[in-house]
Amino acid sequence: MSFPDLEKLKSLVKVAAKEELLKDFGFSEFTYKDDGSVVTPADLAMQNRLESELKQHWPMYDVLGEEMTDEAQSVVIDKAAVDKTRGYWCIDPLDGTSNYAAGLPFFAVSIALIIDNRQQLGLIYDPVRDEMFTAIKGQGAYLNGQLLDRSQVKPVKNKPIIAEIDLKRLPEKLTVKLVTERIFASQRNLGSAALDWCWLAAGRFDIYLHGGQKLWDYAAGSLIFSETGGHSVSLDNNTVFRGRLEVRSVLACNDEKLFNYWYQWIGIK
Repeated sequence: MSFPDLEKLKSLVKVAAKEELLKDFGFSEFTYKDDGSVVTPADLAMQNRLESELKQHWPMYDVLGEEMTDEAQSVVIDKAAVDKTRGYWCIDPLDGTSNYAAGLPFFAVSIALIIDNRQQLGLIYDPVRDEMFTAIKGQGAYLNGQLLDRSQVKPVKNKPIIAEIDLKRLPEKLTVKLVTERIFASQRNLGSAALDWCWLAAGRFDIYLHGGQKLWDYAAGSLIFSETGGHSVSLDNNTVFRGRLEVRSVLACNDEKLFNYWYQWIGIK
């Protein structure tokens, strides 16, 4: 299968992120959407720009973006279900909007190419650190053009160094168990699901546990992570990505033994 020119896509995203996002970082107005999440003018400007440029360069693919209406998103999914050769871009123009609006330097642009209900290409760009994570299915994952090699990730003994855990979306029983039993050495919640996947892929923390991500939160990141050879599952014991407009939970880890330990400890069935 041939793919869009990755270098062209990387350049397109990098320029757009710097022009649409960095100029108002930390000084942006914001409003609340119906679901209570934050949205800024930068979210909308970045989505409009990406949608326009992606359609200009690759008109054969539809675009599904976070800031589209539920109805418009469903149309894209339905078209792809009918025609398996009809691919679409799944984009989050600004993942970590609350961080962005507050001036916290942890946010990213996320793009995945979905064809035949499979993730074929993933790109996540952090414009603050100028870090570009990319993956093509079956070809490995890269950070700024350098292969993310699992052999470079230090093995963990006993407890993980850092667990990236989003406590507020987990089942209450599991949250209480995590807080009271503390099987991790240190816990973080950095506020950008897309970058969470990438930082786990790069070995910057050891365990990832999240109770609810939307399609654009995990479409690119879970591909990048899986291309490093990592292990992941949803808390309903299924694959995280299923190509649907659904909220998914996540347990993920690079180390197989550590993954299996948490899998058993959580009691996934």
